[in-house]
Amino acid sequence: MPTIALVDDDRNILTSVSIALEAEGYRIMTYTDGASALDGFRTTQPDLAILDIKMPRMDGMETLRRLRQKSDLPVIFLTSKDEEIDELFGLKMGADDFIRKPFSQRLLVERVKAVLRRSQPKDPTAVPKENDAKALDRGLLRMDPERHTCTWKNEPVTLTVTEFLILQALATRPGVVKSRNALMDAAYDDQVYVDDRTIDSHIKRLRKKFKVVDPEFEMIETLYGVGYRFKEA
Repeated sequence: MPTIALVDDDRNILTSVSIALEAEGYRIMTYTDGASALDGFRTTQPDLAILDIKMPRMDGMETLRRLRQKSDLPVIFLTSKDEEIDELFGLKMGADDFIRKPFSQRLLVERVKAVLRRSQPKDPTAVPKENDAKALDRGLLRMDPERHTCTWKNEPVTLTVTEFLILQALATRPGVVKSRNALMDAAYDDQVYVDDRTIDSHIKRLRKKFKVVDPEFEMIETLYGVGYRFKEA
């Protein structure tokens, strides 16, 4: 099984995430800051790194910058920040995804699996019929859960795992209104408490990301006091 490096100065997170990932069969290496992680990578190169952004000695952004000078190792950021500029900057530097604290262990495990699948070499002889059958097509929208990819008008839209799950829940049944509670159930498990405003924030970021690709994007409708729905074509 793959080796995952977990880099965070919060020992509670190191312990809980290590237990969750080891239960899936992964080998875990833990570090409390970026400098010690980079030193460790020289001896044992992991298959994926999970980096906290705010750490002593060397933060996650600087760790990623130095890592990208030598390696295309897949990276997932953990962050307690809610600033989109950090996310965009991190993605531009080469991060694969952001997961905000507090987060669901189940979602982190699934995101790790998705990033590792994407990083595996493509087999040119493979017939991707099974994966294609799981893809979701809704007009100009295409979502592939196996590859964690999303496109609008054939243009890629980079989504976090939570945004992907919320959009998938909406697009699976166009025209059907999903309450905030239903969207919370789709995106989180009972290990994490979130309030209504968290879902509203995710919807706001989803709209922003699609409007970058298409300024006329208006497919996610708000029904005030009820919830959200994906517009029928």
